[in-house]
Amino acid sequence: MPAELTPVILKDSLANPAPLGLFGFGMTTVLLNLHNAGFYEMNSMILAVGLFYGGLAQVIAGILEFKKNNTFGMTAFISYGFFWISLVGLIFMGKWGWISPTPGPAMVSYLILWGIFTLLLFFGTLRINKALQFVFGSLTILFFLLAIGDATKNESISKLAGYEGIICGGSAIYTGIANLLNEVYGYIVLPLGPVRK
Repeated sequence: MPAELTPVILKDSLANPAPLGLFGFGMTTVLLNLHNAGFYEMNSMILAVGLFYGGLAQVIAGILEFKKNNTFGMTAFISYGFFWISLVGLIFMGKWGWISPTPGPAMVSYLILWGIFTLLLFFGTLRINKALQFVFGSLTILFFLLAIGDATKNESISKLAGYEGIICGGSAIYTGIANLLNEVYGYIVLPLGPVRK
């Protein structure tokens, strides 16, 4: 007679990677969009933060979301992590002469495709919370504003995109610190909005 099998319940002992991913995305977005809004020129600080914090840190957060069985978090963080890495690559490969710089229409296509991707993910946030809805909604608008600014070469639209991007990045920072503090304190320190059933 076979021995009775006792189910083993595994406890999730992994830390929540969402604050890391949200901070990596939010802080990098704010810094790039301060440039887009005209506060300073494109510089090595933006590119370094884009490569390492917006890029590498988000990819790590996405891999940890995979281990926590969070498909949405994995897809979002790994995708936007590689968005930042690819953006830095687009800038550097042209400057270093490895390949021709990205022409205007190609960059517009790049931004539009990321805008469509973000809009699709936005629908996923409708089942999560209001804070993430705002992050993804404002990011969708940002990608399309950047695409329109690049397509028309209209400086006012590009500057508007910069200010909108600061708000988008700021909302991701808020969502990151709310996740972190709510978990640390064990109660709602900063609200994220109701979860839709």
